[in-house]
Amino acid sequence: MISFFIHRNHEGVTAAVWRALQIYLQAIPANTLNWYVADDGDMVEFDDKGYEHHRKLMLECPWNGACRIELSESPSESGGYHFEYYGRRIGEPSWPYPSDPATVVAFTLPTDYLQEHGPDHLRALAFKLAWELPFSFGYASLAIIAPQGRWGTSDWGLLDTLRDRYLGLDLYHVSDTSLAIGTHARSASWLTFLGQPLLGQLGGIEGLRSALPFPEVSLLPLDSQRLLISLSEWPEPIDTQQDSIPPQYRALALRLEPFIYPERAGLPPRYEYTWLRRLSR
Repeated sequence: MISFFIHRNHEGVTAAVWRALQIYLQAIPANTLNWYVADDGDMVEFDDKGYEHHRKLMLECPWNGACRIELSESPSESGGYHFEYYGRRIGEPSWPYPSDPATVVAFTLPTDYLQEHGPDHLRALAFKLAWELPFSFGYASLAIIAPQGRWGTSDWGLLDTLRDRYLGLDLYHVSDTSLAIGTHARSASWLTFLGQPLLGQLGGIEGLRSALPFPEVSLLPLDSQRLLISLSEWPEPIDTQQDSIPPQYRALALRLEPFIYPERAGLPPRYEYTWLRRLSR
């Protein structure tokens, strides 16, 4: 999964997100995203009419409130190919919890895609997506995917076990994270994207280069204001029963820890459990 958090109102970034979506659609098999979530929450077949509806929704910004778009490979199964966009309004009053929102976009690919194309291809795709987006923070990682965070109560025990054992396995809910993350960080991930103000707060590109003197790490600037940090050749599941935490993951987690977004009661949900505290403990 590849996610980007953008601390701007959705009407200011929809053109960039639409361009990134076109890059994603070109990278995945044709006619893969066949369903979308309608306004009433039902799954509807994504045909030419649905494509035009979403183009207008993204580019014409018909209202000033939040904007939600979800496109899926399947109307019922988790995993696979999936696109999520939650456009937010920065600075609006919120209830019942204080909110520090960010617009968020997430692109999901199955592990088969990684195995077929390899990590360099996926890293290059993530870089192309990031190039279009004025993100403050982003990351790419292995993840267990359930669109909209639709975990059943019967899943909780297994998810707790997986979360605690595999520190490099993300259990995410981007819609709720986007209500709280603001300009903060979430994870020290296989691919970690830093924009402003985070990049400056962390000492800039040269400061991070000094803080991460590991042969596995590469720093790839998009420009002077945005940076991609790649922590290893392949994404690491980090099985705590068999492996130690790779030192470069721990070093980045410790560097990011002061800038983690504040969790609060009620939001994010149970499985919005940040990697930073696990990796740096």
